[in-house]
Amino acid sequence: MTDLDASLPPSIRSAGDSWAITELVGATALGVAASRAVETARPDPLVRDEFARVLVCSAGPAWERLTDVELAWLDGDPRGQRAHRLGVDYQAVRTHYFDEYFGNAVSAGIRQVVILAAGLDSRAYRLNWPSGTAVYEIDQPKVLEYKAAILREQGAVPAATRRPVPVDLRDDWPAALAAAGFDRTRPTAWLAEGLLPYLPSDAQDRLFEMLTALSAPGSQVAVELFGMNSRSNSARWLRMRDRLGLDVNVAALTYHEPDRTDAVEWLTDHGWRVQAVNNHDEMARLGRPVPDDLSDEAVRSTLLRARLGDPDQAPEGAPR
Repeated sequence: MTDLDASLPPSIRSAGDSWAITELVGATALGVAASRAVETARPDPLVRDEFARVLVCSAGPAWERLTDVELAWLDGDPRGQRAHRLGVDYQAVRTHYFDEYFGNAVSAGIRQVVILAAGLDSRAYRLNWPSGTAVYEIDQPKVLEYKAAILREQGAVPAATRRPVPVDLRDDWPAALAAAGFDRTRPTAWLAEGLLPYLPSDAQDRLFEMLTALSAPGSQVAVELFGMNSRSNSARWLRMRDRLGLDVNVAALTYHEPDRTDAVEWLTDHGWRVQAVNNHDEMARLGRPVPDDLSDEAVRSTLLRARLGDPDQAPEGAPR
């Protein structure tokens, strides 16, 4: 165990725990959506999510303040504002990366999409999906209910066939996915964004095993892999607690096993062709570089896309 591992708090998660949108992991989805709302309000946004602000503001006044593009809730703390803006930049860059991934996937002919731990993801509504595309959203029942109710009140209409799958990813989600209409004989575009740290290592391995078993040749997957940098999240959430009263301890909601499987190696060993990029490189490429003096508060992650074998030749063990 490294010194960093030892400094991280033990996870407060428990087997079978669940949450509403303002509780536990649900609250982190609000924080991420707030970043998308701030990004959307900028004059030069990398991504536009017109649904993010209403989804966040509906959770209460403190969350509404978090969507302020001027970050007025951090007045008097210029470093805090710069650090939070850097966090917003990261969310914008990763959203752009995965939006682009889905665009490439449907351009390749894929019409079946599965978003794992969908949270307040509004891609089913805001992306330009080709006719006949089905988007499956897997998450806790209360989270999916909250999002659907708010967007229904706004008159929002999905741009694809949206199929919610209310199930915990630690349970038999493949059965729930199949019951919702998923067809394992068709290529699928999977997304695991902001998910893996919230799963214990054995659940992560099972997720990859089941995802691969359900993937027809030509399927694709995109994954966000986080590095071990406790300060990047803890400082940001501490400011939110102190200024807004939003007491969310991300470090205590995630798992920090030092022997967690390397996702790039696992996918490569199981027939996926992987392309990966360091998030700092991607941020620099998109004009949102990490300032040197804030590097210790910057998220460290790897963004990857992978394709399963060749569409004309299934890897050994893949469904045909």
